[in-house]
Amino acid sequence: MLTAGAAALLAALGLVSPPVAGAASASTPDAFTETAQQQIAALQSVKAGRTAAESKVDSNLLAAQKGVTKQLTALQSGAQVSSTGTVLVDIRASKVSPDLISSLTKAGAGIRAVSDRYASVRAEVPLNQLAAIAARGDVKRVEQADQAMTARELATPATTPAKTETKQQKADRIAGELQKAVASKSQRSAAAAATLTSEGDRAHNADIARQQFGVTGVGVKACALSDGVDSLAASQAKGELPPNVDVIAGQEGDGDEGTAMLEIIHDLAPNAALGFASAFNSDASFADNIRKLRFESHCDVIVDDVIYFKESPFQDWIIAQAVNDVTADGALYFSSAGNEGNVLDGTAGHWEGDFVDSGKSVGKFAGTAHNFAGTAGNQIYEPVSDASSAGVPVTLHWSDPLGHSANDYDLYLLNSAGAVVSFSQNVQDGTQDPFEILQTPVFGGTGLRLAVVKFSGEARYLSLSALRGRFKDSADGLKAYNTPGVTVGHSAARDAFSVAAAPAAAAFGRPLEPGDPANPTGPYPAAFSGATKAERFSSDGPRRVFYEADGTPITPGNVSSTGGEVRNKPEITAADGVKTSVTGFSPFFGTSAAAPHAAAIASLVLSGNPGLPPSEVREALINTAIDIETPGRDNVTGSGVILADKVLAYTGASPQPLAVAKQPTVTPADGGSALDPGDTAKVTLPVTNDGDGTAVSTSVVLTSPTPGVTVAPRSKSYGTISPGQTGVNDFTITVPATQQLGAPVVLNARVSFAGAHSPTTSTFSLPVGTPSPVAQDFAYTGAPVAIPDNSPVGASVTIPVTGVGRASKVGFSIDGTACNTGTASTTVGLDHTYVGDLVGTLIAPSGAKATVFQRNGGSGKNLCQVVFADTAATAFSTVTSANAPFTGTWRPTQSLTGGLTAAAVDGTWTFAVVDAAGGDVGSIRSVALHINGFVQPPAAGAPSNVRGYTNNGPVHPL
Repeated sequence: MLTAGAAALLAALGLVSPPVAGAASASTPDAFTETAQQQIAALQSVKAGRTAAESKVDSNLLAAQKGVTKQLTALQSGAQVSSTGTVLVDIRASKVSPDLISSLTKAGAGIRAVSDRYASVRAEVPLNQLAAIAARGDVKRVEQADQAMTARELATPATTPAKTETKQQKADRIAGELQKAVASKSQRSAAAAATLTSEGDRAHNADIARQQFGVTGVGVKACALSDGVDSLAASQAKGELPPNVDVIAGQEGDGDEGTAMLEIIHDLAPNAALGFASAFNSDASFADNIRKLRFESHCDVIVDDVIYFKESPFQDWIIAQAVNDVTADGALYFSSAGNEGNVLDGTAGHWEGDFVDSGKSVGKFAGTAHNFAGTAGNQIYEPVSDASSAGVPVTLHWSDPLGHSANDYDLYLLNSAGAVVSFSQNVQDGTQDPFEILQTPVFGGTGLRLAVVKFSGEARYLSLSALRGRFKDSADGLKAYNTPGVTVGHSAARDAFSVAAAPAAAAFGRPLEPGDPANPTGPYPAAFSGATKAERFSSDGPRRVFYEADGTPITPGNVSSTGGEVRNKPEITAADGVKTSVTGFSPFFGTSAAAPHAAAIASLVLSGNPGLPPSEVREALINTAIDIETPGRDNVTGSGVILADKVLAYTGASPQPLAVAKQPTVTPADGGSALDPGDTAKVTLPVTNDGDGTAVSTSVVLTSPTPGVTVAPRSKSYGTISPGQTGVNDFTITVPATQQLGAPVVLNARVSFAGAHSPTTSTFSLPVGTPSPVAQDFAYTGAPVAIPDNSPVGASVTIPVTGVGRASKVGFSIDGTACNTGTASTTVGLDHTYVGDLVGTLIAPSGAKATVFQRNGGSGKNLCQVVFADTAATAFSTVTSANAPFTGTWRPTQSLTGGLTAAAVDGTWTFAVVDAAGGDVGSIRSVALHINGFVQPPAAGAPSNVRGYTNNGPVHPL
């Protein structure tokens, strides 16, 4: 007998009832009940009745759009529909064109992230617009937004959904921490200024290694990707992080796991340069940021702690492809192995193997269930532990190439009564990915079980994972089947390092599930040894892969359990359970904490062995690892736990000098205040040894590519420069009389010394001409421009500049007639209800860019009569909501004059603002440029007080 909901749905679709002969009762643990048969038949009816456009839409989205979940008993909606009827989706396209973005905007979509390289758009879209969007020829697929999680393990996870911190509460907390850190820093003595240090520094012998080998990370840039760096400024104010951390503009993210990871790296490799980008805007944005960190920010070592649920275990997808790109370019890449458990400790929810036909058909149209027991019997269910069943993402992948799956598998979650409570049944007919995903109920349940159904096609190798869940024998007699290999995604890329976790100090503070044995403790204050035990939640390998990144089969014709390539993951183990200064991350548990420890040790290796090939770094880490757990290499800890002193000894690390030319001082021979055309001048060039070792035989070759400029002498010896010391020498330059006023003289300094970092090169631009003391003003005069909420598209205004030529100084202001914190105030220069959401960028006609402000100000409202000047005493990055409405003079995030005056400044300037977080709005209303030119030399017989360029508008000193 059909349930009323299923009958109504089938009737609405014009379909007859499914056969239910032989359907089991709810008391039969290993068969589909009549209710399940009816539900699956109804869901398959939707699948079979799809239009071509609907076949591009995620099955849960389509079911929500058609109201299917409301008509089927017990079935939860797998689509996250907002109160306003929108869903967050990833739109995979053949190309991201302006027309696609425009059409999405017209359909009411809010753009959240755009990746041109990977042709992907994340957008908040009205549910009723999905079919129309999917009908576009350039749209390949409309999916629920691919979700991600970090590999942090919470010592006290919530048993009920956590009460979310409001945006205002978060802003107040961060502002309070920053103010407290600044006040504490100004009051404490040097002796009391000691910072927190990760116990991993001691447990890995990194403290001993730095002392013994004299290596501190000099010459290396280590960069992290995680959720965000909310407390970056507070950590810097406490002295836990250096003043300069290179955060990609607009990619600051939300959260603080990134801050905690950077603190770990800085503890172990204190003189390594640091960088960060968020991994949480979208999967494609994550891949883009991996590449940006290497190819734009020039990071030598990159580490992340993030997994996206769609990442394939069987082929390198876009994130792994980005990892492949940067490792091929010479970067070292470290990633968390994950906290999904392992077979050794009985803590995983993972099964993989060949599809076995159970002979049990499902539904009306097609489908046979997979037999998990294989040759040991016939069982179509995989039971999920009651203790791990709340809100667990469950993924199903199979061994077809990405984008070319013609074998259609579906995934169902049933309760102990035999009813389907969640499902994923996308179409795979030759152009889709071999992937299904569902989530267990937020509040969990008892007796939940999974079923995999082959809807159509051939048998394939399957991977079923309940991420952070556990497969466990059920009370009604179902046996749990687990296999090794839960680690998945980009951490399993060939040349990435997948990092497992072992506690540095105290044990993880709770049993993973009731009845579990005690968690291991770490050696602190001693170092890791052969007695070390891995965290019981650390994910195991190996990882079987069937396809190259481009879809080429590794073993053509064999995509079964005997085919493909087996990658031995994870490779190494590092510390977790350590202290940081970041709220909520002390202790910091999970492979999220382990990966940055390993990355920091690799940074020390590169610092002491500049130019060491990645293959030799890998050899050193693996060959010196201390074997733990199962003798020899094992699936949980790889080769073992790494010790910094052993790795540095193996590589022959030594302190390296790093002599670098610094900004020169110019003294014209005629006593003038500026370098003018025709002048001869003394150039005093300092060279500082920023390295760990002594720079001997230091010399500088100073040249100029500027036509007509001469430099004498061409080279000078600086002798020996100790670490941290500076040597100084004078050179003479002559500027031709024909040099254009304002066109800089460019000097190239090549510093040579005995060391692997030699030579270093620096380029300096020396302005030619007397800067005008008068600034010309150029203002935006158009209508207010709304700033889209939480959109990378952003808003911009243009400012035309004429009659200046070359600029000696650039300033920028956000104006306004009356300053206040009113919502949508018309009297301020930029109104916004949460200034901390905003990234402002100034773009010169040459295309040069400078970040003016970058997510500063928290919940403060409105910028009004704000001047951004390079010479300002205080940086805008220090403001808090207490400063609102923001006014006064501040130093911008990046230099305006230094970054924007390499070319003539006449032309169209652009001021762009991106709102990088949701929930607040505003507009650009009144902004202006203030540009100083150069004083024109007086003509023969003219008075000598000519002031310089002016335009017809107002002028004022800046």
